[in-house]
This record gives sequence, structure tokens and C-alpha cells, in this order.
Amino acid sequence: MFDTLSDRLSAAFRTLRGKGRLTEADIEATTREIRLALLEADVNLGVVKEFIAAVRERAAGAQIHAALNAPQQIVKIVNDELVEILGGQDRPLRFAKRPPTVIMLAGLQGSGKTTLAGKLGKWLKDQGHSPLLVAADLQRPNAVNQLQVVGERAGVHVFAPEPGNGVGDPVQVARASVEHAVTKLYDVVIVDTAGRLGVDAELMRQAADIRDAVEPTEILFVVDAMIGQDAVNTANAFAEGVGFDGVVLSKLDGDARGGAALSIARVTGKPIMFASNGEGLGDFDAFHPDRMASRILGMGDVLTLIEQAQKTFDAEESAKAAEKLLGGGNEFGLDDFLAQMQAVRRMGPMSKILGMMPGMGQLKDQIGAIDEREIDRIEAIIYSMTPAERSDPRILNGSRRLRIANGSGTQVQDVNSLVKRFFDARKMMQSLAGGMPGMPGIPGMGGGKKRAAKARKGKKPVRHPAGPPTSQVAAPAQQPTASPFGGVPTEAQLAKAAGEFQLPPELQQLFTQQNKGPGR
Repeated sequence: MFDTLSDRLSAAFRTLRGKGRLTEADIEATTREIRLALLEADVNLGVVKEFIAAVRERAAGAQIHAALNAPQQIVKIVNDELVEILGGQDRPLRFAKRPPTVIMLAGLQGSGKTTLAGKLGKWLKDQGHSPLLVAADLQRPNAVNQLQVVGERAGVHVFAPEPGNGVGDPVQVARASVEHAVTKLYDVVIVDTAGRLGVDAELMRQAADIRDAVEPTEILFVVDAMIGQDAVNTANAFAEGVGFDGVVLSKLDGDARGGAALSIARVTGKPIMFASNGEGLGDFDAFHPDRMASRILGMGDVLTLIEQAQKTFDAEESAKAAEKLLGGGNEFGLDDFLAQMQAVRRMGPMSKILGMMPGMGQLKDQIGAIDEREIDRIEAIIYSMTPAERSDPRILNGSRRLRIANGSGTQVQDVNSLVKRFFDARKMMQSLAGGMPGMPGIPGMGGGKKRAAKARKGKKPVRHPAGPPTSQVAAPAQQPTASPFGGVPTEAQLAKAAGEFQLPPELQQLFTQQNKGPGR
């Protein structure tokens, strides 16, 4: 959603490269480009004016960190101001002192309330709560049935005493759901209310009646991030008619310009609490203004990446795989590699994972071209091998490779390419084992040079049978300027956090291939 805005901001910062200090003309030219970028992104005009005024004031008179050069100074200021217009600080969900906590969802029809109710229920369940979904949207056709299906997929119970489709009293259903939650010991009640195609008196009256009946702990206004400035107008109407405590952005993975996401918190004065960025029930999380600002500026979102990895990876299995890999021998086989690849896949699409890494914004075209089906082909090839072949791929002779190709529906050259890439990647990871702890194979992330030099001291150079892959591309040599900025982790923090999960060794190699599947 923010690709166009990110590109325009990057172009504005690029004009400052090589300058030792900022002049008034530099500030004026850069802020003009930033203003145009924000307006093109459909950000509210009042928000743009406040933003540009704050950037100009800070750039002209504020004390800047002495270690930052001219482009870094502007980027830091813009990053800080983006965090402010996105809400400043995280706003966690409030829970009632005496359960159940009642969360009421409000918004227009089509904003994604019903699906989001399931996502929020799953998120709360993963947090250790016992949520109950309430089908209080009795107007929209099949809304009750949809919530039941979503609840079943999320593994969350649904309270639906009325069939819907115009039958039943939503206020009575909402009131009865709280009594049901108390009886059955549910600690969170999520009320899915009806919407309309536009703001009208009936919508406001019904929402207000449900609010008065259940006295919700939180009222969350669900906003379709793709509808632009009309989302802000609708939010203001709901704030006046019903009131709400926080905003949930849905469809944040769309291709709209994203102005609503950058405007709504500042215009309404209410924080953005959650964001939904995909079709899956797991594509939902708490909203972090500092992380979103980092993504917009192309600095990645390492903390979210680490959190997702911690949820997905088995720490014990990852530690065993790392021990095999860093042992320097041939213990790390294709079984270990496949397990790590499958764990990465559970985190989400490969393009999405790589997009959260710092410095990858300039390579978004290559990342977007990654073929997710490549992992399916890799799995088919590996599953067509015997346990002995997976454990030690060196025994793969010509006849074995032909059998594997026939069994996986691929060509012999595909098998050859995978095996060669596996050996090359394993050798590369082992040679870089002295780098970032727990995350071998990411060049330029600090550390390891002295240890590597010490390990080589007194030893004769070893010539490996196969040289490095000709298409191998290291991570960008120039480090992102994100480390000094507010809300963005420092290198020391990255090193500490990265030690808690294992990046599969083929990840770097897959990105290097840039969608050139095996043997292509």
C-alpha cells in the first residue's frame, strides 16, 4: 500500500546524498518533495501542512545527532514525525477488571468487520484468552453464517441465537451474549455489529443501543484502508454519533494509496490499535507506529520479523540445525534444510518476509517477482529422495538423480541445480559462521571478522571442490541508516534478538536466484 509513497520519499532523500550539511534551500526542496508525496498518497491536507511545518522547524533549528550526515538528519526527522502522525506510541487493548471484557466492532458495511472479528478472536486466543464471537449483525444476508464459518476456522466459539437475514433483535442478542459469557466463563466478548453502505440515523441508533446494552470496555472502529479520505469522514461521523476508543485498519495489504492510514489517527485523535494485512486469519497484529514508519521509509521491520519467527520456529529444532550447520562438517542435510524452509513458509509469503528486512525496499521488484511455487518444487524433489540421500546428498549419482527427477515430476537439471545450490549455501553459511550469532549467512551485519581471522591463523587454505555460485548476491553493502532513529533497533539489539531464531540457509540463496527456478 505504501510502495508509491516510499519511492517518492526515497527519491527526495536521494538528492541530499554527498552533502555535509543542510542549507535552507536543501530543506525547502526536500520538504516540497515530501509534501507532494504525501498529497499523492491521499493524506489529509491539514495533516500534511502540520507535518511539513514540523519537519521544517526541526530541520532548521533542532539539535541533530553529531554522528548523522545530511540525508540521515532529514530521514530521522521524517521518521519521528511519521511516528507522531501515526499515533506516537502503541496503544494496548484494555481489559475489564472483572471479566468478561466486551469489545464492540463498528464500521460501514464492507469494511471487513466479520472477518476481522475472527482474526481478533484468534489473536486473543493465541494470547491465552477465551474469546466468544457474537453474531449481532442480523441485517446483512448470511452475516451470521459467515461469522460461524470464520469462528470455526479460527477455533473460537460463536454465540448466534438468531438466524439473521432480517430476523432477530441485535440489541437483545448482544445483551444475552454477555450473560452467556459469564455463565460459560468466556473472558472476552467480541460483538460483530451491522453496518450500512453509508452513515445514516438507523445505523447510529442501533450502534448506540448496543453500546448502551453491553457497556463495552473497548469500541473499535473498523476502517477499510483502501477507501481513502472517506474513511476519515466516516470515522468523524461515528465519533460524534456513537464514539469509539480505537481504530482497526483492514485491507492494509491493498494497492490503494494509504492516505487514510496516515491521516485517521491525527484527525480523529484516536489511536490505531490493530492492523489487518492479508486474507489469512493470522494476518493480523497490534499496530506499532514506529514499525509502520520504518516500513514507509524503506527501513524494514526487523522486530515484527523476529516476533513472527519466534512464533513459528521451534527453538530446540532450530538450535540443533544451527549446531549441525556450524559444526563445519556434513551433518546438516536436506532434511534439516527442508524443515527450516517449511518453518519460514509458515511465517508467510517469502516476498513479505524479505520485505521486512532493512535495505530491501530498493529491491522490491525482485522480491515481488519471487515465485512461491518454487518451494513446492523443492519439497517435491527432497521428498523423492531416500532418507540416506537426504542425510548425505554426496551419494547422489546419475541414476539416483534420474530416479528423483522422475519421482518429483521435474528434470534432472532441476535436481542438479538444487543439490549444487544446497552445497554452495551450506558452505557459504559455514564460512560466515562467525558473523551474527544465530543468523549465519547475512553479510555486513557486524562481528565475526576477527574470529574468522583467528580461526584461519596457522592453517593452510582449503580449496573446495566447487566455487561460490556465480549468481550469488550479498546483502546491500551500504548499511541502512536506520540504526540511530527512534523506534528502529540498533545493531546491538538486532544481534541480541536475532540470536533467538534461525534463518534457513537457503533463504539467502533463494533470494539470490530472483525467481530463476532450478535449472531455468
